[in-house]
Amino acid sequence: MKQLIIFDTTLRDGEQSPGFSMNLQEKLKLAEQIAQMGADVIEAGFPIASHGDFESVRQIAQTVRECEVCGLARTKKEDIDRAWEALKEAEKPRIHTFIATSDIHLTYKLNITREQAIQNAVEAVSYARERCDRIEFSAEDASRSDPDFLVEIFTAVIDAGASVINVPDTVGYAVPWEYGQLIAYLHQQIPNIDRAVISVHCHNDLGLGVANSLAGLMNGALQVECCINGIGERAGNASLEEIVMAVQTRQNVFGMQTRVNTRELYPSSCLLSEITGNTVQRNKAIVGVNAFAHEAGIHQDGVIKNPLTYEIMTPESVGAPVNQLVIGKHSGRRALSKKASDLGFDCSGNLLNQLYEEVTALADSKKTVNDADITDLCTKFKAPRFDAYQNNLSA
Repeated sequence: MKQLIIFDTTLRDGEQSPGFSMNLQEKLKLAEQIAQMGADVIEAGFPIASHGDFESVRQIAQTVRECEVCGLARTKKEDIDRAWEALKEAEKPRIHTFIATSDIHLTYKLNITREQAIQNAVEAVSYARERCDRIEFSAEDASRSDPDFLVEIFTAVIDAGASVINVPDTVGYAVPWEYGQLIAYLHQQIPNIDRAVISVHCHNDLGLGVANSLAGLMNGALQVECCINGIGERAGNASLEEIVMAVQTRQNVFGMQTRVNTRELYPSSCLLSEITGNTVQRNKAIVGVNAFAHEAGIHQDGVIKNPLTYEIMTPESVGAPVNQLVIGKHSGRRALSKKASDLGFDCSGNLLNQLYEEVTALADSKKTVNDADITDLCTKFKAPRFDAYQNNLSA
């Protein structure tokens, strides 16, 4: 079973998205939760970007001891110096340096040649390597770069001391089979790849961030860069909880495992939402409130008989509340009987039929019927109480 490295960039790439900025204390609190969750690497920020970013990276480096703490730097000595100043007290420091490699970025953004990009990258990696052992190099906009140029620059930075090479789909342009082929090509063509780990970093502009990341893992990548709740620039980054649960649920496909305690996924999601004030959509995979909720009668009947009929993972496995039987106009009698039973009422036979007719009529007008509605209707129809329930009430 291969060990997948989870590189959490919620505090760096995630925080760069509008509406998700955090203060120092909030970053520290979230960093401690990410470490408790079991991420291998926390990218804590971009130290040269601001004093606040520098200070948050520095304090996280001082506080978090169980995983690597990483700081981002351009291929400039002042960036690397600033990153190292913030990271030097970390138990496991990592400097992450990057330069763009696509022709569109080289021509219009950086105004340099490919040869100059390689020179800058090698000098930066060599300079960073003098400060710590763990150096990651990213080829920004790799998915729109010439694959042979990527082979050339990655080979050079590995020789210079990079132990992780990152292949970002910076603008979310790739599709899974194409991105997978790129990772496979790099894995096959870089002559010194045995000295480095291939990392993937995929954005979600076409809604393919997770799919592209998984395609990369299937083709030789062993590190994935991701964010809690899939936050990040523009449409976001690949979602950490989706990556982790996809790999765990389909170990027969990926042959990988992570260090993540999956029961901390839902609490981590909730903490991020609480800190930023941005909740995830109801139908968000793994951590959305509907992820383990069932309203359709056929689904409810199956889940009552055996949760495996409609749940490929348990809510407990991700730290979420137990599955919910949502009573609505699509619900069936079995789910209604179970819900009434959970509320302490014994409903069966004709009484259940009467209750069902009332509930479906009510659901047409208010979409979802809550526990109080069902209690009121059970009382209206004089549904008998279970003795055990009555005893509990008396006690």
